[in-house]
Amino acid sequence: MGISDDAVEIRARGWRTLAALHGIIEADLEKALGASVGLSVVEYTVLDALSRQDGWHMRMQQLARATALSPSATTRLVTRLEDRGLLTRILCADDRRGIYTELTPAGLALYEQAHPIHDETLERALGEAVTQPELAPVVHALQSVTAEA
Repeated sequence: MGISDDAVEIRARGWRTLAALHGIIEADLEKALGASVGLSVVEYTVLDALSRQDGWHMRMQQLARATALSPSATTRLVTRLEDRGLLTRILCADDRRGIYTELTPAGLALYEQAHPIHDETLERALGEAVTQPELAPVVHALQSVTAEA
């Protein structure tokens, strides 16, 4: 039993709406973070993921999953942030093949500066998006998910 054409179109429309909302939010975040602290959204995502870890470090493959990047793209991103003094890489003590990426004090300081800008921009973008009838249902769904968490 397959999915009817109507069901496929409804799902596709929902996906397009979610993608449109994501695009609006990402563009606003890129602009705000870039102008204020010199970070891209994905760079901020790395700092955010690491700041939430005990010891401020993660294995590279965990970081790749957290950023939704390929392992090679993650390596390039970590190298850029490492060159800026925001991250460092260390070998895993119990598995010499494992590499951790760790937030430096400078990385944490930049994250703490960027975090309120990120949150304010996200809140503003969602506030504007909810006024658009085609985006409002997705915004409401996101708000209900975070309210349950």
